[in-house]
Amino acid sequence: MGEIEDALRRAAENTATRPIPKSAGARMRFLLKVEKGSTRAVAARLGVTQRTVERYLKGTLRRPRAELAARLEREVRRDWQPRVQQRAKRRAATSTGLVIETRARFGFTAAPGSTDDGRLRRLTQHLPPPFAARLFDAQAAGATEQQLQRIAAEGLQEIYFKDRGRRAQGLEVEFTDIDYVELDF
Repeated sequence: MGEIEDALRRAAENTATRPIPKSAGARMRFLLKVEKGSTRAVAARLGVTQRTVERYLKGTLRRPRAELAARLEREVRRDWQPRVQQRAKRRAATSTGLVIETRARFGFTAAPGSTDDGRLRRLTQHLPPPFAARLFDAQAAGATEQQLQRIAAEGLQEIYFKDRGRRAQGLEVEFTDIDYVELDF
């Protein structure tokens, strides 16, 4: 996964209204419910044997090793409260938009005489709902990381660099060398 896609996933996970189950057994039971009772599917998802899953469900095993604990938490977070996540995405795409915080290299294609050399910038900017909708639609359609970066760059270009069309006509922003990116909606 790419940085923008990971940031979208983390932002959706942060919309949960209840904490995920704490114990390994409760997390296994949740995944078993998601997989419609198939311990084989849970085992495949976690990269363990079916018998290991059964032992956690039975209570024989209680404390997973660090790497299994991390995979277990990641898989539970992925499916935790999907309706709440979808509602938050829909609200961001129609009314509230999203906030992007990033540190990346921004370069420009602009009129002669401008400073078009790329440089690292740290930006925190609210993007309106149409850009949030484009990001969510592209993610759902299986867009590549470069396509997601391009949509984010267009949003930052219009809102931050062009100030909603009030300046820098003809400016095109390049969004590269991402140090980090965080999204919130």
